[in-house]
Amino acid sequence: MDRGLYIAASGMIANQVRQDQIANDLANVSTTGYKADRSAQRSFGDLLLAERGTGAPIGRVGLGAQISEIRTDFTPSPLKQTDENLDVAIDGTGFLAVETQQGIRFTRNGQLALAADGSLVSANGYPVLGADGKHLVVGGKGTLEIGADGTISAGGQTLGRLGIVSLTDAAKQGDTLFTGKPGAAPADAAIRQGFLETSGVNAARTMIEMVTSLRAFESAQRVIHTIDDTLGRGIQAASTGS
Repeated sequence: MDRGLYIAASGMIANQVRQDQIANDLANVSTTGYKADRSAQRSFGDLLLAERGTGAPIGRVGLGAQISEIRTDFTPSPLKQTDENLDVAIDGTGFLAVETQQGIRFTRNGQLALAADGSLVSANGYPVLGADGKHLVVGGKGTLEIGADGTISAGGQTLGRLGIVSLTDAAKQGDTLFTGKPGAAPADAAIRQGFLETSGVNAARTMIEMVTSLRAFESAQRVIHTIDDTLGRGIQAASTGS
């Protein structure tokens, strides 16, 4: 009975973690450049059961489940046309580099703006880095044109180039920022001016996953109640001698 309680409780904990992950995805269903997460579940080891006295094996029983890893799905999402001059999307793989207080981070949120000093900043106000690793100062030069390779120009004058990088060992730092080891720009990466990448969350699929996880949580909860009732009746019977 005690093992049954442990197994059911571990299932509830695993599904609670999954519910938190799914809720965060749903909260970012409209966040530009957001990448959805996936919870990977695995079971604890099995215990070999043996017949009491003879030691003959009679089967195995699992020791419960747990969330082993939360993975981010980096599949590129569809692009949405905005016709805003400073909106850019990466068509293909790759990331833009920005400088935060914690160091250089990477993002696919291309909703850019101009700071008071004319530098290009991200939606969070972080300076955007060029291909040379320096801040891009492009304001006051006229209407900006951004080419497919990230080159920024105005009035026929080249002002700089967006730094597009590949990323290995990428890990989330917030909703749209990532850490990782940057590399050369991916061959399939192209900048699309006047577009933004939509969120990677499929609302319908995520809602189904939430309901499925909730039902699994409730099932484990009912198992605990059933075992608790059975143990209570057993204790009562033992105490009355019946």
